[in-house]
Parts: sequence; C-alpha cells; structure tokens
Amino acid sequence: MNIRPLLLGLPLLLSGCSTLSNFSWSSLSPFNWFGGSIEVSGKGVGGINASTPMTETAISEGLNNNYRLRGGMATSNGQIVSYYQALDGDQVKLVITGVPKGQVQRVDMMDPSIATEWGSQLGTPFSELFSKAYGACKLGTGEDEGNVECVAEQSRYVTYIFSGRWAGPQDLIPPDDTLRNWTVSKIIWHAKAQ
Repeated sequence: MNIRPLLLGLPLLLSGCSTLSNFSWSSLSPFNWFGGSIEVSGKGVGGINASTPMTETAISEGLNNNYRLRGGMATSNGQIVSYYQALDGDQVKLVITGVPKGQVQRVDMMDPSIATEWGSQLGTPFSELFSKAYGACKLGTGEDEGNVECVAEQSRYVTYIFSGRWAGPQDLIPPDDTLRNWTVSKIIWHAKAQ
C-alpha cells in the first residue's frame, strides 16, 4: 500500500528532524500565501536587516512585496540620507532610511498590521510595556517632538514612540501615571543599539 511510507515518514516530519529545522509551520497558514505578515524583532523588520542594501529591489523583497515604494533623499542631523516610503494606497506605512548606496539604518513603522515578535503593536498602551519611564525613555525629537521614545525591554534595537495627552511643559517627559494611558503610535527598528 502507498499509505505505509507516509505513516513511517509522519513521525519524522512531526518531530522536526534536523533537515527541517528551518521549516516554519506558520508558513502553511493561508495568511502567508499572499505576501505574508511582517514582524519586527531585534534583528530587523521582515526580511530587512542591517545588511540589507538601500535599493528598491532589496527593500521590496524584504517587505514581501506588500507595498509600493517611493524613494528620495533628505538630510538628517546634517547628513544626506536615502529613504524609501512604503505605501499602501496613498498612505505611508513605513519609512526606510539608510546611507546612499549603503545599507538600511532605520525603519519607522506606522502600519497597524505590523507587530513585534513580543506581541506589541500600534495602539499598545505604555502600561503594558513599561512600569516607569526612567531609564528607558526620552523626549521624541524631529517629527516625533511632543511624543516620548522608549527603548524596548527585549531589544535595544527597537524603540517605541508613545503619543497621548498632557498639559505639562513640552520639554519634560510626562509623569508615569500620565504615560500609562499613552499608546504606541510608531515602532522603530535601528541597525545600531539605542
């Protein structure tokens, strides 16, 4: 019978033998058949990491070709940087920045469908991720001014931008009892630890 070889091979397949160590059962999920979901970790965003070249092809592939890319140049802290905006329709969902003709240095995520490997995502309250701001958080700068940026406890390569209401001075981090109700408005992956 043809069923016998299948029955003999099934325990081997289910035991996760060394030849299948890179196999992911989640890859069988229908959600991953068309582009796949993108996850943030200390190592990168989806297939983008510190060795990913700042090219449209490499970035698009790293994002599972889920977005339309629009590239350009800008200045940051007095240096010229290359960037790509990842768009879904007309909405910018990610901004990837790096050295022109170099590698990716940073990915800013504003896509609510993207989560970290630890389960946090846009809208997650401060109180679920931190007990206090001291030692982990600083005031946001640039376009994140007025917000608070905190380094993830699980990885110094990932930071969260928290937004919320506070009537206090803009040059001070709000107290913890105010911050606890603020929520993640952006997740940033950095090629260098923060």
